Amino acid sequence: MKTTIFKVKINRKTHQIDATNQSVGRLATQIACLLRGKHKPNYTPQIDNGDFVVISNLDKIKFTGKKIEQKKYFHYSGYPGGLKETEIKKLFTKNPQEVLKKAVYQMLPKNKLRQHMIKRLTFK
Repeated sequence: MKTTIFKVKINRKTHQIDATNQSVGRLATQIACLLRGKHKPNYTPQIDNGDFVVISNLDKIKFTGKKIEQKKYFHYSGYPGGLKETEIKKLFTKNPQEVLKKAVYQMLPKNKLRQHMIKRLTFK
């Protein structure tokens, strides 16, 4: 039995997004759609044909409600007493890129393509 493998050339564009006065969640959904390739007419879920995304002015992003004081990120190591928590306010002052990257990462599909998609997200 002979199998045929189709090699398709993927044309990737670069999108530049200004994050000034945009809320984190709405911006993250926009970025996740571009990274996944859902805006293209030839979208198929099993093929990674998304584009590159460059974000600028990330320090001017806005948080709605009381998220900046109340939201926390949790990480569990698997050991007893291994639950670590980080407040979003500390993480945003230390590294604002990580806040948006975590939001986008959680919106991408939980499969083997997710690591390849998140690598195309860069910050200016």
